[in-house]
Amino acid sequence: MRRELCSLAFYRAVFAEFLATLIFVFFGLGSALRWPAALPTVLQISLAFGLVIGTMVQTVGHISGAHINPAVSFAFVLGSQISIWRGIFYIIAQLLGGLAGAGILYGVVPPPIRGNLAINTLSNNTTPGLGLVVEMILTFQLVLCIFATTDSRRTDNIGSAAISIGLSVTLGHLVGIYFTGCSMNPARSFSPAVIVRNFRNQWVFWIGPLAGGAIASLVYNYILNPNIRSPKEKLAILIGTYEPSNAWTEEPEQHKRHSLDCPDRVNKPFSM
Repeated sequence: MRRELCSLAFYRAVFAEFLATLIFVFFGLGSALRWPAALPTVLQISLAFGLVIGTMVQTVGHISGAHINPAVSFAFVLGSQISIWRGIFYIIAQLLGGLAGAGILYGVVPPPIRGNLAINTLSNNTTPGLGLVVEMILTFQLVLCIFATTDSRRTDNIGSAAISIGLSVTLGHLVGIYFTGCSMNPARSFSPAVIVRNFRNQWVFWIGPLAGGAIASLVYNYILNPNIRSPKEKLAILIGTYEPSNAWTEEPEQHKRHSLDCPDRVNKPFSM
């Protein structure tokens, strides 16, 4: 655990999560602002969120894994894919990055356009209970997609993880916007709420995504494609002491370096 927390690569990964979430929130919220010259459409907002996630997965996936989402980090801790400490640091970095992105957007957008800074709200007579269920479903499909597209055990041609995850985010927005504005990400909901000081039904956008991500982690890692690691290995991963037997490998063409601190999945691209 101490080696992981003291390594430069660890803090580089934490900074990557901060930066990626900053960019994600800035562009995502920016796409939903109501400019008089051209009001945003559901398709425009959905594509913007999907494109920025796909871009960030491609950009920092090899550095931090590109979680960009507390629900994803929580799901990976629950699935014994990263250590608890890495999960905590990632979530803190994501929340701070989101606040920075929302703050920058608030500062550069003219006051008449800011509005509520595209905070998540319940609409179309959606009750808090229904909103909670919708957020669980939306995040469930996203996290399930992330686990499937970044599974190093797969030998079939899975294509681009960045594109798959970006499309999953787009899919969620195409439906979720009508109910909750589509969060799937506590950092996305929390950041503008802090800036405009509006925390109405904020719990929906925390519990829903976290629960959806947790269920997806359990379903994928224990039902659809169970992990063969022993309980002792899983515990070592969680506390940050896991050291795989093939920690260092040299591949003739790729010269791939495996992490000494965390399992192979840590350096695979996964996202919001």
